[in-house]
Amino acid sequence: MSAQHPTENLTIHHKVKDDPTWRKGYDERETSRVAAGIANGKVFRGAEDLNDVRILQDVADMGRARAWLTGEDLKAAMQKAGVVGPTSFHVSV
Repeated sequence: MSAQHPTENLTIHHKVKDDPTWRKGYDERETSRVAAGIANGKVFRGAEDLNDVRILQDVADMGRARAWLTGEDLKAAMQKAGVVGPTSFHVSV
């Protein structure tokens, strides 16, 4: 990260069984995301498929964010919220 880019952006893309159920689980994890240095989440759903979800977030500390993203806690929360299929993570500055 440089002075020009005080934060990095994290994009997460996945399919969910049921958007309202997933959204409840996502909202409940706000404190966990903030503790990992992840903030300002913006959720987008596909126009043709509301269960196709993309999340754009700011990341202040990529090391903490990576630990959070690869943790068993997040994996269990995603499963409980109904994430199906593979999830992709993309970081940009």
